[in-house]
Amino acid sequence: MPRRSSPAFNVAALLARAGRVWPRLPAVALGATALHDYASFAGRVARHAAGMRAAGLAPADRVAIVARNHPAYLDALFACWWAGLVAVPVNAKLHPKEFAWVLDDCGARWAFVDEDWHATLGGLRFPALERAVVVGGREHEALAGSATADPAPVASDAPAWLFYTSGTTGRPKGVEITHANLVAMTQCFLSDVEGIAPGDAILHPAPLSHGSGLYAVPHVARAAVNVVPASGGFDPAEIVDLVGAWDRALFFAAPTMVKRLVEDAAIGRANLGRLKSVVYGGGPMYVEDAKAAYAALGPRLAQIYGQGESPMTITAMGRELVADAIARGDDARLGSVGVAQTGIEIAIDAAGGGLGEVLVRGPTVMRGYWRNPEATAKTLEGGWLHTGDIGALDAGGFLTLKDRSKDLIISGGSNVYPREVEEALLRHPDVLEVAVIGRRHAEWGEEVVACVVPRHALPDALARERFEASLDALCLAQIARFKRPRAYAIVDELPKNSAGKVLKTELRGRFASAAGA
Repeated sequence: MPRRSSPAFNVAALLARAGRVWPRLPAVALGATALHDYASFAGRVARHAAGMRAAGLAPADRVAIVARNHPAYLDALFACWWAGLVAVPVNAKLHPKEFAWVLDDCGARWAFVDEDWHATLGGLRFPALERAVVVGGREHEALAGSATADPAPVASDAPAWLFYTSGTTGRPKGVEITHANLVAMTQCFLSDVEGIAPGDAILHPAPLSHGSGLYAVPHVARAAVNVVPASGGFDPAEIVDLVGAWDRALFFAAPTMVKRLVEDAAIGRANLGRLKSVVYGGGPMYVEDAKAAYAALGPRLAQIYGQGESPMTITAMGRELVADAIARGDDARLGSVGVAQTGIEIAIDAAGGGLGEVLVRGPTVMRGYWRNPEATAKTLEGGWLHTGDIGALDAGGFLTLKDRSKDLIISGGSNVYPREVEEALLRHPDVLEVAVIGRRHAEWGEEVVACVVPRHALPDALARERFEASLDALCLAQIARFKRPRAYAIVDELPKNSAGKVLKTELRGRFASAAGA
């Protein structure tokens, strides 16, 4: 179906406005040190954009950004938009072959990379790639000449951010997120997640290539300071120090990061009076972990649920809703992912009601997949985004996710939702983390396997046997017998991607063999 014409609006105009209205407020910081105020940040971005255009880049050209978190990452990101280009933030932890596939697929003409990736690029060949610039390096700074211009006029439905899915079930697909999508995401954040006042702070311990970078947009729109940790990543002690350095601070984190923070000894010296909120997403937090986080941080937890195809913007459970669920002891609501964000519709594709695939539509849903009309048509069938997630809506409109459709285990003809088993196992005091997967079984089709990270080392086979027996007893006391794990894999850690999501595909490959297979 042909797309209707859309009025022009460049998301970089949000930065231009902040530079005019709040010129002296800090915009970008490294650790506790402010680097640029909004006037200088907007000016830098405008000059970088002009330099990129003068060097030959044209509107709609793709520019990859492959780097760990760095203050100049934000320069590159907003300069792409200011110049009318399409930013392609790429996970810096990808294997070179994965990275090469993404760059070839999107046809990036330029890439902003960190020092490590700059060296790697020397051994790779890309037909479209003309220039690789080290983020924050001399060549990057040299782009900012004296010329400047207003943000380039672009259609609101033009791509702004090309986000590549993780590719855990095949080749990653490029999600076309438009300028209008980013503006709608910004409005949803301010309406449903957290209000922002000029001078607030957002810490960026999570990758700027993912959710943290997306949340830079509403914070720039409201003239908050973007704080990049000196480590370029997540370190609990560093986050505690930054919370003490910046008043009214917020940060986005995966549930696993929140768990690490509240269990770290540094949390004992945190100045929580300066912490505004911790927004977690990338997956629902387990109920027991949410209770522990609330006990440590107080009424500062907010949750969002989104996908690359509807970035950060399907449901939300703000601080007030989390606090209310805790106060009422409502574990079902605490285990949900909240209610539809403003302007978002949610439906459950279930013939008989109850559980089914979560469907979404609204102004935050992607334009489509980059140069993949077949996948676009399948995923956006009927005007709804088919998420691949399995969930249910309660009478209050709260969405509870059971699992990804691909993670569903069918054992002996019965459906087993891994999250339900994981929630049961996490009630064990000696379980630190757990991931439940299915593996082939000759008799039952699949059997349930629990990959468990114990809180304490198991010194010998007897300790391991007793631990597994206690896990089994716990499951039998809480869930149906057919759902309980038939095997336990005791591991030192769970494999995760850069966003903190557990890579169940990797676990399934690791534990593919079963005695009954």
